[in-house]
Amino acid sequence: MNMIGTWNVEIMFGNADHRSLRFDAQAAGKGSFLLLDPRLKVWGPAKPAETKWTQGGGNSVTFSGAVEFPLGNVGRDAGTLEFKGKFETPSLITGEVEFSPLVGDRPSKHGTFKATRVTQ
Repeated sequence: MNMIGTWNVEIMFGNADHRSLRFDAQAAGKGSFLLLDPRLKVWGPAKPAETKWTQGGGNSVTFSGAVEFPLGNVGRDAGTLEFKGKFETPSLITGEVEFSPLVGDRPSKHGTFKATRVTQ
């Protein structure tokens, strides 16, 4: 299974909070996240954030990086997303995700994700 490429990632947290982003996996375990959120019209376009990824045995893959989710039209929720998943097919990865906030004394949010390869 080849991780390199562009992926559309759909995230569903336990509180029914849905998020979407694009993950661009590049060579040498590098990449970027680009948040896809209609609420960004208030803030302006999202900027890519640096990510790291590793591929393990048994079709497992881990990728992580910083992200800032918009909170309504008044703020941002900055933190780190860590994805732990497995290739279901060469074009589909599913697994678990954790969002760890950078600010405040709040617990991490846990959920599931589905990443679909973008075909050019």
